[in-house]
Amino acid sequence: MTNSNFPKTIYAIQHLAFEDLGSLEDIFYQLGYRVRYFEAGVDDLKKAFAHEGLLIILGGPIGVYETEDYPFLKDEIAYLKQRLQQKRPTVGICLGAQLMAHALGAKVYAGPQKEIGWSKLDIKSLADNPLLALENTEVLHWHGDTFDLPENAELLASSELYPNQAFRIGSQLLALQFHLEVAAESLEKWLIGHTCELRNAGFNISALRADNQKFAVSLEPKAQDIFQQYLQQLQQDSKLQ
Repeated sequence: MTNSNFPKTIYAIQHLAFEDLGSLEDIFYQLGYRVRYFEAGVDDLKKAFAHEGLLIILGGPIGVYETEDYPFLKDEIAYLKQRLQQKRPTVGICLGAQLMAHALGAKVYAGPQKEIGWSKLDIKSLADNPLLALENTEVLHWHGDTFDLPENAELLASSELYPNQAFRIGSQLLALQFHLEVAAESLEKWLIGHTCELRNAGFNISALRADNQKFAVSLEPKAQDIFQQYLQQLQQDSKLQ
C-alpha cells in the first residue's frame, strides 16, 4: 500500500449524525486510512467533492427532490455532478446512492412502500460483481425512495420490492441503496432516531431490534471485505494513471 499514490484520507458526507461509516471505519483504519466527516447542511461541501481520494456519501431521511425545504441539496447535487463526470472514486449509500443516480440523470422518486428491515438480495451473475460476498446474506434496508438505473450503469443487486439496489460505473463509482455499513453495536441509535418513521409506518420496533441483533454481526466482516477489495482496485487504478 505504501507504493500507491492513492490519497490516504477517506472523506464521508453525513446527512444524519448517527448514520456514519459504522463497521467500515475499522477496516479503513486497519488499512492505514484516515477518515474525515463533513456534515451536509452545515459544512461547506466543496472541498469534500473536490477530494481526489475516496468520497462516501451516507444516508439520511430527506429526499433528493426536497431542494425547496433543504436548499443545500442544490449545491451538493451540483458538486456531485462535477465529481462523477470526472469519475473520481465515489460510493453512495441509501440517500447517497439516490443522489448519485440523480446526478447521473436518472429519476429518483418515492417507491410503492417503505423497505425497512433485513432481507437477502438477488446478487446479479457478473464474474466480477463486487457484492458476490453478500449472496445468501441478510442486509439492512431503510428507505422509501428509489431510482431508475442511470445510463451506462451496471446493475449489481435487486430485492423483491425494489429492482435497483446497487449499481456501478467502472471501478470508481459504486451506489448501494441498502445499508452495508451498519455496525451491530450502534443500531439502537437508528431505532431511537427513526422512531417517528417506524411508528407511522407500523413497523414492530422490538422485532426489528431482534433482527438487528441476529444479522448485523455476520454482515460486518463481509462489508469490510467488500470495501477492502474496492479500495485495492482503486489503488491499482491509481498506479496505472
